[in-house]
Amino acid sequence: MAAVIPPGSKATDCVTKVELSVSCDNLLDMDMLSKSDPLCVLFVCNSGSQWSEIGRTERIMNCLSPKFSKTFVIDYYFEMVQKLKFDVYDIDSDNCSLRDADFLGQMECTLGQVGHLCLLQQLIHHNKCSHASFSSFGLNIKTTLFFFFLIIIGSDFFGKSDPFLEFYKQTETGWQLAHRTEVVKNNLNPVWKPFRISLQLLCGGDVEKSIKVGNLVFIPDIHLYGIYQAEFECINGKKKQNKKGYKNSGVIMIKQCKIVKDYTFLDYIMGGCQLNFTIAIDFTGSNGDPRSPRSLHYINPQGYNEYLAAIWAVGSVIQDYDSDKMFPAFGFGAQIPPTWQVSHEFPINFNPSNPFCAGIEGVVYAYQQCLPQVKLYGPTNFSPIINHVAQFGHQALQQHTASQYFVLLIITDGVITDMDQTRSAIINASRLPMSIIIVGVGGADFSAMEFLDGDDGILRSATGEAAMRDIVQFVPFRQFQNAGTAALAQSVLAELPDQVTSFFNLFGLKPPSEPNPS
Repeated sequence: MAAVIPPGSKATDCVTKVELSVSCDNLLDMDMLSKSDPLCVLFVCNSGSQWSEIGRTERIMNCLSPKFSKTFVIDYYFEMVQKLKFDVYDIDSDNCSLRDADFLGQMECTLGQVGHLCLLQQLIHHNKCSHASFSSFGLNIKTTLFFFFLIIIGSDFFGKSDPFLEFYKQTETGWQLAHRTEVVKNNLNPVWKPFRISLQLLCGGDVEKSIKVGNLVFIPDIHLYGIYQAEFECINGKKKQNKKGYKNSGVIMIKQCKIVKDYTFLDYIMGGCQLNFTIAIDFTGSNGDPRSPRSLHYINPQGYNEYLAAIWAVGSVIQDYDSDKMFPAFGFGAQIPPTWQVSHEFPINFNPSNPFCAGIEGVVYAYQQCLPQVKLYGPTNFSPIINHVAQFGHQALQQHTASQYFVLLIITDGVITDMDQTRSAIINASRLPMSIIIVGVGGADFSAMEFLDGDDGILRSATGEAAMRDIVQFVPFRQFQNAGTAALAQSVLAELPDQVTSFFNLFGLKPPSEPNPS
């Protein structure tokens, strides 16, 4: 199976589409006098247990190892578990009816697993959203250009006006405005700020196309590929016709022009970037006695509580992006044996040399075994576990490619006690390949958590130091109690692809390997 990812972006802005191609090996031979005539049907289950047919491949005659040419295109969302089912049939009727077909086999997986196993190739840009932000986010690759312009203008052209440049791309219906620079006030020798523009927006992704600059200024045949520095005369057609001895109205100098790639979240994941998830669980006394049904840590006969629900919801998505599915899991705020000292960073499997749990099931098992062995206490300190994960982020800064990114999931019930230290820890972590997800359980006042989530402004430390980027996502669990765990996972993980790509693009780090077109 091969997967091809055309560009996309944030789920809230643009849709990433995945194109899947299917091949099979050594299928069963169900025909007596010839080989099977296989056809593949794809079903998708985004929520619940209801399967929906997405499409069917063509039928290939007399073939036990088919490579189907017809592909499937579906929407991809990192924050969702998207189940796939591939059914293969031996078709015996001319109308390709499945009623008369022989069932050859079936394979079920998630879209995240498909992506983790397959090489991805870049297709043309189908993004429906604007790229005016000039910064990489989410799930769409953008090939962009850096321009730095200096223009020297004769006084007969602009006079004392305030010059600016307009860039037009060539379309089937004429020239379309693609970019406008800032205005340089009262200057005949203006220098414009460098700017960045999507190659798709500037020339439809075709580097051999000409572009037009300006209303009166027309520069024919500026071909983008390979231009780094160049000069072009500004020609006013009317003045050239009417003014004897006219040479030009000035010279535009391109000081720098280069093509760069803004890699997408999927480019990094499929290129070998490893997402490393750490889970931290709040064992402070405010959760209540685990033996009481009122406790947030109470495990009822059905094996459910809000902590477990949050672990399952987020873990079911993230485990598809972790190759070894081994998750370090820690507790904080409890008195632990044998000394019964309060710890804000203890492995819930009580193995400091190996705090890893095998899969989300292993995390759940370790949590259930840990509860009876500790005494819930306090206070609620976040900074120790944030700094713990940040140590690995610091080590990853030595990487020359985007090979490691760390995600800390904190599940908590209460108000943070060490707020100043936590703010400082988050600000330090904002310079590292690291994100923090906080799920608030119970009915406490979570206003402090929302403050840490920098959606409403830049987070600053007590001394005024600003975070380099927003790395915290906070979600109150009870807002999703009636919506189901899938909705919780979507909200919790929605910002993570943007955070991953923004860090690596900010530092100019490429995926460890890039997909090769096939």
